[in-house]
Amino acid sequence: MTVDLEAWIKEHRITEVECLVSDLSGIPRGKILPAGKFLRALNHQGLRLPEAIFGQTVTGEYIDEIDLSPRAGDVYLRPDPATIRMVPWYKEPTAQVINDPFYFDDTPVDVAARNVLKTVLKLYDDKGWKPVVAPELEFFLVKVNPDPDYPLEPPIGRSGRPETARQAYGIDAVNEFDPLFEDVYDYCEAQEIDVDTLTHESGAAQMEINFNHGSPLEIADQAFLFKRTVRQAALGHNVYATFMAKPMQFEPGSSMHIHQSIYDAKTGANLFASEDGGNSEFFLQYIGGLQKYLFAAMPLLAPYVNSYRRLVPDSDAPINAHWGVDNRTVGFRVPISSPTSRRVENRVAGADANPYLAIAASLACGYLGVVEQLEPTKPIEGSGYNLAANLPRHLEDALLRLNRSKPLKEILGQRFVNVLTMAKEEESRAYQQVISAWEREYLLLNV
Repeated sequence: MTVDLEAWIKEHRITEVECLVSDLSGIPRGKILPAGKFLRALNHQGLRLPEAIFGQTVTGEYIDEIDLSPRAGDVYLRPDPATIRMVPWYKEPTAQVINDPFYFDDTPVDVAARNVLKTVLKLYDDKGWKPVVAPELEFFLVKVNPDPDYPLEPPIGRSGRPETARQAYGIDAVNEFDPLFEDVYDYCEAQEIDVDTLTHESGAAQMEINFNHGSPLEIADQAFLFKRTVRQAALGHNVYATFMAKPMQFEPGSSMHIHQSIYDAKTGANLFASEDGGNSEFFLQYIGGLQKYLFAAMPLLAPYVNSYRRLVPDSDAPINAHWGVDNRTVGFRVPISSPTSRRVENRVAGADANPYLAIAASLACGYLGVVEQLEPTKPIEGSGYNLAANLPRHLEDALLRLNRSKPLKEILGQRFVNVLTMAKEEESRAYQQVISAWEREYLLLNV
């Protein structure tokens, strides 16, 4: 879609423009400018940010790599015209536009999340393959929690009472927050975020939104904006929305299941299906790649210490890299579908993952499987929870596996992997300094 930014801004009488970029964590960063100044800056590399923000941790700390320190140089932002949208929760007409960062020689910033996804998509384009994805994004609504030492609780709904029982697929349980979700849908429509169904998940006040399938970059953009949209809508109703992978001790975690198919760019045929409608060799090799490289890709799918609290037995989340047909207990589920809709669902990624990086990682693993002609294991029947749990159990283990995987590092970029590793190691060190309530409860007077 070609958009004339100047004409669009004048047509919508925009007064301010938010220039957004995604950092490693998927946090929107950037600048807010008067509309006139934004337009004047477009042709002069005038929208500038320190490259260091692409190495920030989730706590806002800068990593120690010399060329990503706060004193390092600037990069400039190039708005993607196809992503310009209204910001629907502001009274003044305000636009938001997603940007790609570039060095001043016009080469893309290799440590920026959106550019990492573009790099992976270029590999597919070179092969004449067209990936299509559709995420399912879970999140919790919780009471406002100004004290981070206090455990999270479900919010009060229209009934005046919080949920105390699990209400999976409960219609009335969703209706408890109708005014909030009316805002969410209105905001999504105003931003052309193509969400589909809303369901109540198995946790207390846990919801899931499904996105319609589309091109990976467009869908990642929408998921990036959707997270912000839900948080803003919730704040308008004095509620928090959280995409933490495991926000509450006795509740299930939140995932970002990623459905993916690969089509022939010329013919439009689904490469996952053979001529007789069965699973193609391409499809099986793709699953083989997901199985082999998933372990190394975990820092992009489960990027925080908290992420690994979700991936444990009996938690409604996968614990291994097995696959099966219509089996929700495994890491890779193949839904029952027609040959034209044949797809595989990566159920490992958490809702806390950066959408650009999670989609990039999943596509990179499948790509390597096809290129290396990997064979998958046999699909399992029955519960995957009866088999060994072999996913990385903590962030440090995942980072070690990523840095040992030469093929995956080559696709994602060695410099990106270095920056990601340093940022995640810094976050892990910060977490290790925290003394938890469990330690005070059981160790204070007993050891």
